[in-house]
Amino acid sequence: MVVGRVVGSVVCTQKDPSLRGKTLLIVQPIDIEDLSKRGNSFVALDSVGAGPDEVVMTVGGSSARMTEGFTTVCVDQSIVAILDTIEIRGKPVYDKHRSGIPA
Repeated sequence: MVVGRVVGSVVCTQKDPSLRGKTLLIVQPIDIEDLSKRGNSFVALDSVGAGPDEVVMTVGGSSARMTEGFTTVCVDQSIVAILDTIEIRGKPVYDKHRSGIPA
């Protein structure tokens, strides 16, 4: 699983029929300890209704197709959760309800 921040979206007028009606978002992986950028952004299929700047959890490979409704979709990365909080060793690192900024 990868934790990242939604930084954009992708719109396709021509696509595989299995992608019709699906939302494609751009995710920037982040370090879960300090929320800094980590690695390259990637496109993920959204299964949970994520929006701009939300911190999300993604899965890749065969796990991406295990998401409900995606078993017949050509997908390699899926957004499976919108994170509310991150706490490490008892210390709050992220709290969505504090305007999405670090805790």
